[in-house]
Amino acid sequence: MIEKLRNIFQVPELKRRILFTLALFVVYRLGEHIPTPGVNAKALAGAFESQRGTLFGLYDLFVGGAFSRATIFALGIMPYISSSIILQVLGAVVPYFEKLRKEGEEGQKKLTQITRYGTVLISIIQSLGYSVYLVRMGASQGLAVVPHPDLMFFISTIITQTTGTILVMWLGEKITEHGIGNGISQIIFINILGGVPNRILAGIDSIRGGSLSIFTSLFLAALLVAVVAAVIVMTQATRRIPVQYAKRIVGRRMYGGANTHIPLRVNTAGVIPIIFASSFMILPTTLAQFVSPTSPLAGIGAWFTRTSVVYNIVYGLIIIFFTYFYTAVVLNPNDLAESMRKNGGFVPGIRPGRKTAEYIDRVLSRITLPGAVFLALIAVLPDVLIAASGAQYLSFGGTSILIVVGVALDTLQQVESHLIMRHYEGLVHGRLRGRQRM
Repeated sequence: MIEKLRNIFQVPELKRRILFTLALFVVYRLGEHIPTPGVNAKALAGAFESQRGTLFGLYDLFVGGAFSRATIFALGIMPYISSSIILQVLGAVVPYFEKLRKEGEEGQKKLTQITRYGTVLISIIQSLGYSVYLVRMGASQGLAVVPHPDLMFFISTIITQTTGTILVMWLGEKITEHGIGNGISQIIFINILGGVPNRILAGIDSIRGGSLSIFTSLFLAALLVAVVAAVIVMTQATRRIPVQYAKRIVGRRMYGGANTHIPLRVNTAGVIPIIFASSFMILPTTLAQFVSPTSPLAGIGAWFTRTSVVYNIVYGLIIIFFTYFYTAVVLNPNDLAESMRKNGGFVPGIRPGRKTAEYIDRVLSRITLPGAVFLALIAVLPDVLIAASGAQYLSFGGTSILIVVGVALDTLQQVESHLIMRHYEGLVHGRLRGRQRM
């Protein structure tokens, strides 16, 4: 393994890409500790403790704790991801965006530009909401989170947070272009891993304090390894549909006649359904923070705590729904069948055109079910373990594991490609398949 790691730095281009990525990681981590003007960081830290189980706590996980510290990167890359998801959904229902998606490289450039404009717009809206949230949270708990909540504070917060989001978006795009891996996914990756040491220390403190036995800790560690292995298997799992291309003679040359396959992923939607479902499920608890305890909404929020049975059942069902929904958005059987027909391809035993589309849709629906159920189980598993053991540091949940494993596999696959292309032995035996990027 040491020899294989040494090979990485013997490839000049790969070495340059890795060092470039690490350098931008350092820039990003420095930005996560630059405070937003006008915010009392100590008062904010005390006030945010009551928000750990809300939507803001989930948001704070994806931005590496910058949200709870009110730094210039408090919004992180999430506005860009929101803009990308909105455009993907619009691409399935709005003809203009669907046309751009089919125009190839030029259409993709226009979609990227629209995504950037959408990121700026979402950042402005979210930064305004964030500034109001800081003022109200401090006032509700009697803490001077914002000592001077005047107009200048709101304007400076909007400018600071929007600029910070644009800078994070630029860093992500530069990592994708000149670094290794997908930059947007890499930023979320390091944000999630940044909280791992604190969770490990929390587990050690629980063992020392006697609230958690060593046997239970070893069982949870073994379970974590098994979950990671299962996530790797499901991330790489595909259903191959065989495709044959008819022979065609053009001039004096013969084309086609090849046998290939369409790889349909068991988990086509990736981690997106869990993100959608998490935002939806934590919303009642978040809204309950802004109403009186006697309000009916406060009672509904009490039902939707992470360790309740109602929460986990509804959470799992919504994940399954969003998995089917997002899979239908990103993968259109009609487009696949039409592309095959135009290029002279067909599935053996299936008539081209509508019959092929129906066959692909039927296969996709069947393989999506185990993928959706797996996502639901992975998502609710940490909540079940917290309810059973009381170990709050297990909040490193299914969403985090799916993102970390997916990004690690994608990065490893790119490193493998660089090594094998230059006749070096890869880091792992066998071949890694690329995954759908966020």
